[in-house]
Amino acid sequence: MSEQKLQNDPVKSPEIQDMIMSYRVGMIAVELSKRLGVTPIEALKRFYESHTCAELHDKETGLYLYGNLYIADEFCMETHKEL
Repeated sequence: MSEQKLQNDPVKSPEIQDMIMSYRVGMIAVELSKRLGVTPIEALKRFYESHTCAELHDKETGLYLYGNLYIADEFCMETHKEL
């Protein structure tokens, strides 16, 4: 693919990237709600307050490259350490 096509790729726009991340966080929250036995809203709140969520949004960590279930596992390991 040419450099020009990559630069004009609508999927690379910040707006689309934000939508993709929002979708992913929602899916992670649904998985966490199942695992933790809480509502999706409570799971979302807990996830947004976590170090795992901060790392997901930090491109330098590379966590965004991993699947949603892996990220849910990371959150569970993080919160288990805090208990």
